[in-house]
Amino acid sequence: MSAVMLTACGGGGSDAATPVATAPTTPTTPVDPTPAPTPPDTPAVPRGKWTTGDLHVHTYQSDDTQQISTLDQVLAKALKTFGLDWVVISDHLRLSSYDNDGHTLSAQIPFSEGMAKYQVPRIKALQAAGTYADKTIFSSFEWDMPAHDHGNVGLLTDDPMSAAALKAVSQFEYLFTNRAASLFPAADVAAWGPKAGTGYNTHAETLSAITWLKNNYPDTSYLQINHPSRNLGKYTADQLREMNDLAPDIVFSLEGMVGNQMEPDRGGYTQAANPTPANLVARTYGGVDYLVATLGGTWDALLSEGRHIWNVADSDYHFTVNGNNSSGYAPGEYSKNYLFGDIKDPKSLLAAMRKGKLFAVNGDLINALDFRVANTTASAEMGEDLTTKAGEQLTVTIRFKSPERNNYEFVVGSGIPANMKPVVDHIDLIAGDVTGREVAGTPGYSRNTNPSTRVVKRFTANDWKLDAEGYYAVTYTVTASGNQYFRLRGTNLGVDVPGEMVAGEPLPDVSISTTTVPNAAARFNAINARNYSDLWFYANPVFVKMAL
Repeated sequence: MSAVMLTACGGGGSDAATPVATAPTTPTTPVDPTPAPTPPDTPAVPRGKWTTGDLHVHTYQSDDTQQISTLDQVLAKALKTFGLDWVVISDHLRLSSYDNDGHTLSAQIPFSEGMAKYQVPRIKALQAAGTYADKTIFSSFEWDMPAHDHGNVGLLTDDPMSAAALKAVSQFEYLFTNRAASLFPAADVAAWGPKAGTGYNTHAETLSAITWLKNNYPDTSYLQINHPSRNLGKYTADQLREMNDLAPDIVFSLEGMVGNQMEPDRGGYTQAANPTPANLVARTYGGVDYLVATLGGTWDALLSEGRHIWNVADSDYHFTVNGNNSSGYAPGEYSKNYLFGDIKDPKSLLAAMRKGKLFAVNGDLINALDFRVANTTASAEMGEDLTTKAGEQLTVTIRFKSPERNNYEFVVGSGIPANMKPVVDHIDLIAGDVTGREVAGTPGYSRNTNPSTRVVKRFTANDWKLDAEGYYAVTYTVTASGNQYFRLRGTNLGVDVPGEMVAGEPLPDVSISTTTVPNAAARFNAINARNYSDLWFYANPVFVKMAL
């Protein structure tokens, strides 16, 4: 791994960072940058602010947390230590053996029962007492999707985490897992009717669950596809299209910037330990899933249809290090979603997620981003559509900030910051043509590439300038020539770094295992250095549509 990426030098023409000797302060969330002047007839800027959060976090109640992550500890790390504004707990929808504090239960219970008995009451008690009263906390679950991998499911109902909402989670677990009916109240089982599946191992069973969500909670539920390429062949492009077509307001996000980054194989993508040409599709690239990291890959194929499918970054936190094992960073420590919206509760959080004004980042490479595309009469930001005419000049504006330092430690868990200032080496403005929806049953429905995807312009410190608000800013003009989308990615790496990048495209991440580094402490530090040497952010797209 290249050590040069861990230098503490400034970027974009700024001075080198001065080492800081004090402990890290709680990070603050940047305010929305002042928008560029717009004509009087342009719609008002939406109300809201930038917030940070994590949608995929585990506690003791999951069966693989190695018994070191109580609910209170996880919330403290997320909301106090690392200053997130919102956090979604997502323990496995499996049999649970522990309460919030790790006490062993007399018998295993369905997680929906544990959520109702332990997790939700504790969250409510903390907030009622004034702890985290200004934060948004929600209890969801991670479902073992039949025939696929994992998906985060949120069942908010009209009153998130109410008795009715918890009953809905219990019904979902009864219907769409292999839990025995005897584990649920007899009266509920009688009311719910037969279980929805048999083997719980078919794509059809997954579709039946999505249909149930759509029929019962069309506006107050979501299903996020987690670490989609971690295991070979778990999702095909046509299956992703089918799920999104069935419920576009429920299945609209991909965890492209995966968690579990402290594992020897980033994200737990274990094909890195046995690299072959066939498993390149089940690898991470700069800590990012193949579907999102590949220029012109599956995410671009979906965007080429105009689908509003967003990329997110999560911690997938279970634990960081324990004995000889390592897993993932604490929520907010390494991965963050920056989401804009008027967020005050789980329902407004879901509404903001659907709008897609979001950028995802690892290692605090940036902590503020203003990305918009404008013509002479209107402007659109991430997740939005800009209507224009062929031949019109479009101005792309990119403004960003980076913090004075990130959370990198030379010694993992030491609490001693390395005082590393993250530095953006370059930002790619990526465009792809939007050619319309593919039709089920046609060859195009299985298309997993978008050949029109290209890097329109690569910006470096020679291009951006520091503006009056402290943002590094650059603008670029393109001519509207058809329906298309624009998106951004940025990194601290140069365009050609041995073992990391070739011609600006990331290479597959390598494994740092007990075979390569037998000593546990040395291995943890090597994994950590690998991760902080290879930082990225990805911004959701802006769509440009030709006026009819």
